[in-house]
Amino acid sequence: QVQLVESGGGLVQAGGSLRLSCAASGRTFSSYAMGWFRQAPGKEREFVAAISRSGGGTNTADSVKGRFTISRDNAKNTVYLQMNSLKLEDTGVYYCAARIVATWGTLPRNYDYWGQGTQVTVSS
Repeated sequence: QVQLVESGGGLVQAGGSLRLSCAASGRTFSSYAMGWFRQAPGKEREFVAAISRSGGGTNTADSVKGRFTISRDNAKNTVYLQMNSLKLEDTGVYYCAARIVATWGTLPRNYDYWGQGTQVTVSS
């Protein structure tokens, strides 16, 4: 079992940047591929980015490609999401998730553990 706690969300103007962090505790962090998802009001949870257990492979949704970067530090049991050039449509609750396999998944059902989420609000 792993526990996930997100932080770093907040209110930012369009064009600005935020860095989300997800701290993991419990079983060995490097055993999990990690992902970030987001959910806007009235919409389904959608894939944002994912990273393999080693950090050697990443996958990013087309909607954020070139603006968001996922990374991880296995020594710190933490995964990050650097978000640049934020847009109004990036607003939502951002969740990190853990998957007990080596590589990423892009669907919520691919993941075994979830954090409680952190709110990101982009204003004009």
